[in-house]
Amino acid sequence: MQNPQKIVNGKELFLQPEYDEVFKNKKAFENMPCTDKVSEIAEWTKTAEYRELNFKREAITINQAKACQPLGAVMVALGFENTMPYVHGSHGCVAYFRTYFTRHFKEPTPCVSDSMTEDAAVFGGINNMKQGLQNCKALYNPDMIAVSTTCMAEVIGDDLNAFVEGARTEGYIPEDYPIVYAHTPSFVGSHLTGYDNMLSETLKLLCKNVSKEKHNRLNIVPGFETYLASIDEERELAEAFGIETVVLPDHSEQWNTGAGEYKMFAGGTPIAQIRDACNASAIATMQPFTTPKTLKICKNKFKQQTFEARPIGLKGTDEFVVFLKEFSGKEVPQTIKRDRARLVDAMQDSYAYIHDKKFAIYGDPDFALGLASFVIELGGEVTHLLCNNAPEGWEEAARAVLDRSPAKENSHAWAGKDLWHLRSLLFTEPVDYLIGNSYGKELERDTKIPLIRIGFPIFDRHHLHRYSIVGYKGALNLLNWIVNKILDTIDSQTKEIAKTDYFFDLVR
Repeated sequence: MQNPQKIVNGKELFLQPEYDEVFKNKKAFENMPCTDKVSEIAEWTKTAEYRELNFKREAITINQAKACQPLGAVMVALGFENTMPYVHGSHGCVAYFRTYFTRHFKEPTPCVSDSMTEDAAVFGGINNMKQGLQNCKALYNPDMIAVSTTCMAEVIGDDLNAFVEGARTEGYIPEDYPIVYAHTPSFVGSHLTGYDNMLSETLKLLCKNVSKEKHNRLNIVPGFETYLASIDEERELAEAFGIETVVLPDHSEQWNTGAGEYKMFAGGTPIAQIRDACNASAIATMQPFTTPKTLKICKNKFKQQTFEARPIGLKGTDEFVVFLKEFSGKEVPQTIKRDRARLVDAMQDSYAYIHDKKFAIYGDPDFALGLASFVIELGGEVTHLLCNNAPEGWEEAARAVLDRSPAKENSHAWAGKDLWHLRSLLFTEPVDYLIGNSYGKELERDTKIPLIRIGFPIFDRHHLHRYSIVGYKGALNLLNWIVNKILDTIDSQTKEIAKTDYFFDLVR
């Protein structure tokens, strides 16, 4: 067991003799099947025959590479100033949301629940809601509470509007205290659906006074953005043109705080700016497939100009910069031209190492499209582009991106497929590199294809979330991670003396 005088990490801890004994007993208890048979079946799962059967699978998803709706709703809530995310559901669900974010960002994640149990599942959770809202305000004193739901509340049909209004009329919370809410059933959609549901409902509930006279202001919606410096980069690009901007919502500080006294809430878009968001003249979303409901409200109800950006890589950033140029009526600032030139120079420096390399990319819809576009710009070939939570229209958008590649005939878009499907693809149509989140770690070990960790979540590496992946500066970070992984791989493959060590990229 652990010695308090010498604490060891998990890697060393589970090699201790007492754990070795535990593992042996576990194998005996589980009556592990013949090792040879296991190996035989494992090899069969790498074949084209198994791939055909795997792709016929309908009743089960294996390692889906997406999370559930309330996770996105929690991110939206923490993008509002002094706002507490409140999940109407069981305590275990909220522990999962907090843990998921905390493991990725390595920062605490405030979020409460009304701890529904068996009685609430039978009789409804109205009492949990009333007392929970009252306790949340009394204990944490947020300026606003943002309520979302889990599977349990949705299955039994709890009505958030009726519950919140009931809590007001019965005096559990003040009549004028701001509470926003959205139904976010976990059994449909993904974390992106929950993000959009919470943001669009917040705008509908708070933006009541729509003016016919629009302010010359731009609302920037970052979407489910886990690279926190990306939000700063998007704002700085707009402000370089002299554009007044509001980030809606802005969670960039919540998971990027400094050492010192702990504050439960950090940064966030002020509630007053949310109430006035409807009077901006335009809104630009950085993740169009993440925010369809929000864009629809802004276009139809608020009568705002809408722009769909995906500023990952050279082309995507160019398109966003052109929009900012036209919106502001100003020429592109010299600082932005300088950053673009630096990126192009870096792309030229690294082109020889990336050219003709085959990649498999997986992740959220807008992220996957933007990254695929950039890899193609770098001279790489995107053999497999996979998105498990792909919405309607994604496959066509993916095809348009892949068709820009000289290798388009060998490039495939896979909508609605999971990482077990991707495993079959990697064995039957192998690639040189895999790009995605930490869940690709098993694929890397199984297929021996190096994993470049970009996406969400990243549990087993530190501080990547502090960087940007958008704009010209963000593209430089992406290029850095991609090309240096390639160089690391070359180093690892040229170590055998007098056999593979002839490539040694050091002269003096």
